[in-house]
Formats: sequence, C-alpha cells, structure tokens
Amino acid sequence: MKTYHPPSGLQYGLDLMIDSDWSPEQAFAVINLLDDLRDRIWIHYEIALYQKFREDQIIGFDDDADNADPPF
Repeated sequence: MKTYHPPSGLQYGLDLMIDSDWSPEQAFAVINLLDDLRDRIWIHYEIALYQKFREDQIIGFDDDADNADPPF
C-alpha cells in the first residue's frame, strides 16, 4: 500500500476517514462544498495569497538561477 502524501505536506494531525459507501451524489456534494470553501478563502485572502505565490515563485526562480550553467 502506498503512503498518501497530501498537497499540504502535513503528515500529522487528525486522520480524515472517507466512507467507502458514499454514493456518487454524496461525493459530488462534498466536492462542491470544498469548491465553495476554496472560493470563500480566496475572496478573503486574495491579496495575501497573490503575494505569497509571488514570493514562492521568486525564491524558487532565484534558487534555480544560482545553479544554472552560463548560457555560453
């Protein structure tokens, strides 16, 4: 059995158990709920999230530039 690695990177905390008997309609309702939650969070933190994404991309880009071979 493979270990699940969530996008958050968290490997501790409360386990999230999903009932294997959900109907497709129930699973779809949960997906819609999560989409709504993501939209609400995005609306509230939009500017801060853009800044965080920009910082992460600049830091990642600078790290790659330091290790790159010269173009000639």
